Amino acid sequence: MITCPFCFVKVAPNRVAFRCLGPSGRTVGCAPQPDGMLGAFRGGPNPPVLPPVFSVRRPGRRAVCPTCSRESAWRVCPSCHNRLPAEYCANPGKIVALVGAKHAGKSTYIAVLVHELMNRVGEELNASLVPCDDRTIERYKTDFARPLYADHKLLTFTQSSANVPRDPLVYLFTRTLGSRLRRRTASLTLVLFDTAGEDLRQREMSELHLRYLQAADAVIFLLDPLELPGAQAALHGSARERGGTLADDLMSDQMDVVVRVTELLRKRDKGRVTIPTAVALSKIDELRESMERQSALHRTREPIGALDLDDREAVDEQVRALLHQWQAGMVDRYLSQQYDDYALFGLSALGAVPEGETVARSGIRPYRVEDPLLWLLYRFKMLDGIRR
Repeated sequence: MITCPFCFVKVAPNRVAFRCLGPSGRTVGCAPQPDGMLGAFRGGPNPPVLPPVFSVRRPGRRAVCPTCSRESAWRVCPSCHNRLPAEYCANPGKIVALVGAKHAGKSTYIAVLVHELMNRVGEELNASLVPCDDRTIERYKTDFARPLYADHKLLTFTQSSANVPRDPLVYLFTRTLGSRLRRRTASLTLVLFDTAGEDLRQREMSELHLRYLQAADAVIFLLDPLELPGAQAALHGSARERGGTLADDLMSDQMDVVVRVTELLRKRDKGRVTIPTAVALSKIDELRESMERQSALHRTREPIGALDLDDREAVDEQVRALLHQWQAGMVDRYLSQQYDDYALFGLSALGAVPEGETVARSGIRPYRVEDPLLWLLYRFKMLDGIRR
């Protein structure tokens, strides 16, 4: 089965549809017409005008339009009519659900994680991360990379998908494994969907978010430690002003978001949640001064091209201790009751406290931002784990 990375409906490979290429120059093709199904998915008063969608009995990489006889390689989802990237259909997709309350920094986390996978971490793992479609290229550059890396501006809060429909970011991640004589490649498709905190405020989530979470192969929860009452006393300088801003927003409590998402995942799994789940404290740089010097969160991860299991366990234990120290031990207790496979992380996408609405003058210096994904790659059997 293929899970559409846009509407998250499962599609059998023999049910994948195609879109006619339409007329081109002197080449005859079906005339464009309003696509009501795609228009309903994207929202707005006017549906896009495109060549029609058709089905064939035995779809392959290409199919012949039964109306105009023109061959097409444009595969589309039969449920929403979004184009399915060719690489996504050819490789097993892994949908990573990224969730968290308001202000947790989900958009910034995606921006920096993708940048690191394309550069520093990609080089370490002998891996490539390439976008699967033009919309991913355009959206990442416009909504993430340009404002953060070029303009050095903090990303604005993600708007609810009920008001602004958003496409997910779809990437093909490929690693070269084995020795020089017995090399092989392993690939998976990462689908990153940027959920707004507003979309998770109520148990009655949108149908799109319900399907998204039900289709997830893994979950990354981002928790903002600045909003944990017990951690606010450890904040210094401008970080103190940035903490506790949601104290009066009763529907944005971080524990409540964890519970809402967990309830949905439990319904899917009919009991304890079985998919690997990473729970990460974001913005940990703003609290590192208050931690003991021997804390595992004072150490940077060594680039060894594998998951250091000793380091992983040390960080997990440190974050668990911090949650209890910051009067948030219920988060850990609840996770242990509801999840078969979860791990705790501490990270910072920016690496330094922002200066107003801009990145710190020292620049973007991510700290352990890749840790949750490395652990998920280990769980997906795409990364070795070692004891040192």
